Amino acid sequence: MFEKILIANRGEIACRVIRTARRMGIKTVAVYSDADKNALHVEMADEAVHIGAAPSAQSYLLVDRIVDACKRTGAQAVHPGYGFLSEKREFQEALAAAGIAFIGPDAHAIQAMGDKIESKKLAKAAGVSTVPGYLGVIADDSEAVTIARDIGYPVMIKASAGGGGKGMRVAWNDEEAREGFRSATNEARSSFADDRVFVEKYIQQPRHIEIQLLADGQGTCLYLHERECSIQRRHQKVIEEAPSPFLDAATRKAMGEQAVALANAVQYKSAGTVEFIVDAERNFYFLEMNTRLQVEHPVTELITGLDLVELMIRVAAGEKLTLRQE
Repeated sequence: MFEKILIANRGEIACRVIRTARRMGIKTVAVYSDADKNALHVEMADEAVHIGAAPSAQSYLLVDRIVDACKRTGAQAVHPGYGFLSEKREFQEALAAAGIAFIGPDAHAIQAMGDKIESKKLAKAAGVSTVPGYLGVIADDSEAVTIARDIGYPVMIKASAGGGGKGMRVAWNDEEAREGFRSATNEARSSFADDRVFVEKYIQQPRHIEIQLLADGQGTCLYLHERECSIQRRHQKVIEEAPSPFLDAATRKAMGEQAVALANAVQYKSAGTVEFIVDAERNFYFLEMNTRLQVEHPVTELITGLDLVELMIRVAAGEKLTLRQE
């Protein structure tokens, strides 16, 4: 087991990881920007390292600063929390090159699931139900209209690298498809430096249900039931509920097994979440996979009695999961 870990984050999630590490007898290192000099996570950790100015681009997003902080303090592993560098393949690779463990999945899984187009192709190949759509490169707005007609309106035009509702448009006719392609492409380019978009069938009045996964990379991958997050504002989750009041046992099992199949397809290790949209008839379709701990993970901890951060740390240290699906 690790003797010391660094948390490459701030605020609530850093405090959350520190609490579990302390209970496990593991020393912790906090990192902080100028703005967080007196923050609670800095006070709670055993050590703290200043990593730069207040803007995150000058501190928390600098891979070299985090790696250097690990070397200076002797931290053997890094928990990335959520946001910042948590889903950056380059961060995991930099840590691995320095002989530091990443408390999360390997780079290949982060990369495979970080691209919405590629992840949908992988999901389809793994036997996971996907929304009918077109995942090729779309040349222009005229081709977008042709594709939308083939799929059948309404359609959703979405940025491949998108998230949080950015680069996403619903089209109900040719004119809206044309305009939606242009605006989604522009927004994707400015927000994510990646202007690729894809078109898929728009599922009306869907439920948004996510499956929490835990895998040890040694043959065991479990689904820890679901969280329903259908109540949203501007595509941001407002309420998380578990168990979902909408799912029946058969659908829950099928969703869980498909989520595990996807994780196994990319040799997933650590905690992760597979998100689905579910229609009124309980048909479900893969949306995306988050290759990190989510903000809402305590909901799953409350219904299972498991500490996901502890299990992430144990998996990263090479331990096998002793839990079984049943």
